[in-house]
Amino acid sequence: MKLIVPTALVAVLMSTVSLSETFPQRIVSAGGDLTEIVYALGAEDRLIGFDVTSNYPPSARDKEQIGYVRRISAEGVLALGPDLVLGAHDMGPPAAVDQLRAAGVRVELAPRGDSAKGIPEKVRFVGQLLGLTDKARQLASQIKADLSREAARAASKQPKPRVIFVLALGEGEPMVAGVGSSAAKIIELAGGTNAVTQFKGYKPMSREAILAAQPEVLLMMDSAVGRYGGIDKILERPELALTPAGQTRRYVSMDGMLLLGFGPRTPLAIEQLGEALRQ
Repeated sequence: MKLIVPTALVAVLMSTVSLSETFPQRIVSAGGDLTEIVYALGAEDRLIGFDVTSNYPPSARDKEQIGYVRRISAEGVLALGPDLVLGAHDMGPPAAVDQLRAAGVRVELAPRGDSAKGIPEKVRFVGQLLGLTDKARQLASQIKADLSREAARAASKQPKPRVIFVLALGEGEPMVAGVGSSAAKIIELAGGTNAVTQFKGYKPMSREAILAAQPEVLLMMDSAVGRYGGIDKILERPELALTPAGQTRRYVSMDGMLLLGFGPRTPLAIEQLGEALRQ
């Protein structure tokens, strides 16, 4: 008896084989934003490992970890047997990236995307690598629309408080966010004003300079607040206690990847931060 296979079924089977042969099926993601994008595209079943910044969605924590995005372990990655390492633009160290490529592993670094414009670009980048260009195009368009809506809503609100983002505290000067940093960008998108204009990026700032900046709101990541003993202890520090933020005990604490990840959840971050700044 001769078996007759419908033409439509043959096409489906051929496309499935083509997909598995052409696009990566064992992916290691080094970058929480990229991991979130893979999940948003519905391709999480292809992920076999993540870096420690990949903490959302919660199920992402169940996979193998490869270290921090800028300090990955090439040996740990190779042990997982990936056919693609999807990395943030600053994935490193460079020696580890070179080692992976020398071992024959495909490594693709995403475009820098710590801006409203950069998020859709990252989505399309990931979608192209995974063979999900149409789905990525739709997701990028939706994110772009959501970003525009939330940014416009925040821009229309008053007042626009002066915000200082503190990345790290120690025995020395606090590490804060200056011009062009990811923290400064999310503050501005949410309708605030970055109080630090003296320098670019993240740098230590003296007590005198912080007091002169007159921040009205202290912004920190949840993990940092816990690391430094809680908000009460933080606001007792002399470089913060005498600022308007310290005197009124006005602060905002948010999940770090939500706040600074510039991934699919950034419209939500803008909304939540904007609301908090006007309370």
